[in-house]
Amino acid sequence: MGTKKNMSISFVLIAIVLLWLKNYTVYKFIFDIDIENTMQEFILFINPLSFLMIVLGIGIFMAGRKQKIFVVATSFITSFILYANVVYYKEFSDFITIPLLTQTSNMGDLKSSVGELIGWTDILYFSDALLILVLAIVKTPNISFRKYKSVYAAAFYFSAIGLAFFNLGLSESERPELLTRTFDREILVKNIGTYNHHIYDAYLQTKTTAQRAMADGNQLTEIENYTRAQYTEPSKEMFGAAKGKNIIVVSMESVQEFVIGQTVNGQEITPFLNEFIKDSYYFDNFYHQTAQGKTSDSEFLLENSLYPLGRGAVFFTHSGNEYMSLAERLKENSYYTAKLHANNKSFWNRDVMYNNFGYDRLYSLPDYEVNEENSVGWGMKDVDFFDQSIQQLKEMPQPFFAQYITLTNHFPFELDEEDKFIDEFDSNSGTLNRYFPTVRYTDEALKLFIEDLKAEGLYEDSIIVIYGDHYGISENHNKAMSQYLGKEITPFVTTQLQRVPMIIHIPGHEGKTISSVSAQIDLRPTLLNLAGIDTKQDIQFGTDLFSEKQDNFVVLRDGSFITEDAVYTKGVCYDKATGEPTDGASCEPYIEHAKNELSYSDQIIYGDLLRFYRKDEQQQ
Repeated sequence: MGTKKNMSISFVLIAIVLLWLKNYTVYKFIFDIDIENTMQEFILFINPLSFLMIVLGIGIFMAGRKQKIFVVATSFITSFILYANVVYYKEFSDFITIPLLTQTSNMGDLKSSVGELIGWTDILYFSDALLILVLAIVKTPNISFRKYKSVYAAAFYFSAIGLAFFNLGLSESERPELLTRTFDREILVKNIGTYNHHIYDAYLQTKTTAQRAMADGNQLTEIENYTRAQYTEPSKEMFGAAKGKNIIVVSMESVQEFVIGQTVNGQEITPFLNEFIKDSYYFDNFYHQTAQGKTSDSEFLLENSLYPLGRGAVFFTHSGNEYMSLAERLKENSYYTAKLHANNKSFWNRDVMYNNFGYDRLYSLPDYEVNEENSVGWGMKDVDFFDQSIQQLKEMPQPFFAQYITLTNHFPFELDEEDKFIDEFDSNSGTLNRYFPTVRYTDEALKLFIEDLKAEGLYEDSIIVIYGDHYGISENHNKAMSQYLGKEITPFVTTQLQRVPMIIHIPGHEGKTISSVSAQIDLRPTLLNLAGIDTKQDIQFGTDLFSEKQDNFVVLRDGSFITEDAVYTKGVCYDKATGEPTDGASCEPYIEHAKNELSYSDQIIYGDLLRFYRKDEQQQ
């Protein structure tokens, strides 16, 4: 019997090893984590282990049935956390954060998207936990469920803690200032693991929650000085070019720039936009800057010329802040302001945030006649949405500012057969295949909308802004994208794929393509200047798209940035002309600049600093 005891294996250790190996397998085959050398591979291999030892190790202080219940339950919980990240990563190439989990009011509208991402084969992600359950139930003489002696338990935990510090030390040697790079979750997961990333995320959540309570007006002074120094004078020719005219803004769901002027199966993807661009200002080097808030982030950028947060959606996490919104500035100058979106008003917490921004009216689901015939995927079809909204536009006092938020071109890109104007692409990605027909449908909807504006006499009295809100095709579809584009999808190409269409149509103006580097953060100052409203005293990070001194500098939310000559992403500087890595000299002057911009914007949001600006302004 003594021999049998000596040969027995701890049930806790079996669970730790199984979960450890599963984590590493998911890292290698599901998460697209870039490994540059052997040391990074080693760090990736060991990084789940310390967490699993510490958490599952609690079981060594138990025996028998209690140990079985604890280990089995913990195995399923940790498996579910990993699986939740897998599902999220499949679509967004990102990892879950605590602020994201607070967005529970979005869950009801996510059914079609989640259904596309999960399947019966996903039970494999729980295969180790199921095996652990079987081992706990079936009598297996070679498995021990004994409680550890104190000396062994102490040695076990000292080993786990030592491994955690060893892991962190190696990670810091590979990536200095690792824990300050919170905007790049892939780097964090690669170095400290999925579970430790969530622990660190919890710490950050606690820290940022305290920032508002600790904030004071002095913090705003440095930021105000920075934005004043970055201010560029608007174009004398374009300032006030649209004064007194209506402003109609259309946010195109998931439309990326790579479809403009292109074909699939020999058919034009965006025939209407291709023609509309010829009579408009078209910015072909314009980037989205959204993060986990997706469409709501693009709205936040439009309204405030501030960066969205790297974790969660500002619309949820900081909806009670003071802001200096685009809508509010336009209202001060006699504009009627409205948002139009045929979805639940609570989705992305829009009803609360729009009220905070000062909108006069939100047209949402109850304002439209929605039925099975005119709905697909996420809701009302774009053609019907625009058609029903014309009457609402006609009833608005003029001048008005009205933003439309489209729905049809939303993942998983579903479309009825009668609405398909072009055929699907043929690749290994059903998502990319379906994407082209839904983009084409949105293009057709825009064509009919413009025709209606002309028929109702609104076209000549309005400037029309059409832009893409965020990417539609994530990095998980790189193989199919490579097939369509006919080139390898490198990090440089991925960054270039973050470009979205940006069109400004002004009645009486000739069409012109402008290739300066620009982004969504530039929309607010541009629209206000076009309306003849001075923004020099506003705290904003964007610059007027028409300014002769446009800075040709764009920061993305993950810390990547683009200049006239270079692209910096994932710690590598690329020559923009060749797409090849360079020695970094062309990026070096901008690295600190990019970091400061994101940091200053975050400070404004986390500290709710604009509340102090308002008070100062009222006292003057």
